[in-house]
Amino acid sequence: MSMLKVEDINVYYGSIHAVRGVTFEVNEGEIVTLIGANGAGKSTTLNTVSGLLQSKSGNIEFLGQNLHGIPAHKIVSLGLTQVPEGRRIFAEMTVEENLTLGAYTRPSSEVADSIEDVFERFPRLKERRRQLAGTLSGGEQQMLAMGRALMSKPKLLMLDEPSMGLAPILVSQIFDIIRELNKAGTTILLVEQNARMALSIAHRAYVLETGSVALSGTGAELMASDKVREAYLGG
Repeated sequence: MSMLKVEDINVYYGSIHAVRGVTFEVNEGEIVTLIGANGAGKSTTLNTVSGLLQSKSGNIEFLGQNLHGIPAHKIVSLGLTQVPEGRRIFAEMTVEENLTLGAYTRPSSEVADSIEDVFERFPRLKERRRQLAGTLSGGEQQMLAMGRALMSKPKLLMLDEPSMGLAPILVSQIFDIIRELNKAGTTILLVEQNARMALSIAHRAYVLETGSVALSGTGAELMASDKVREAYLGG
């Protein structure tokens, strides 16, 4: 079943045409990744889906509902949550306070159990629950950003550059967590510059070049593509 359908969206920053006729879909239970160079329009596409930006034309449907004009915080209530690029945690608040804020769409009676669910998935966060988020390592902050997003119980989780700035061993850990989340039933839309890692876990993938979809296929097909290998996988 198609969970997210993005059809022919066009997004501008002033006179700059940043996203040009992008069309793709995410089916329930999939990991779908958008790869491409810096400035290709990946994050802009994600921010448009989540309601932070508006497309000038085209259509975005989530679970059959048109998202045009729906504010970002209402989109979260529908079950679509984004982990932003750069993590954007609340540095002056504790780990636990950050998680609680992630549950603003949920009944207060469910928050404590949801926090325990996150701590089960991220034991490191449990150890640091009273610590200010700004004092965490980069990897821990990424776990917190993901944990905070999971507090809204998303049907579709969008991740924007989750490996950015992390040491290779932490990148592997984050991708293992993404796999586990998907196996547990969360559909994933992943924007990632580490194309090799992204394609290795993706069911399907789209390559964005200068704001347009240049290639699409399964993760394995794109991993085997000479064009993708040369441009994004270092030969």
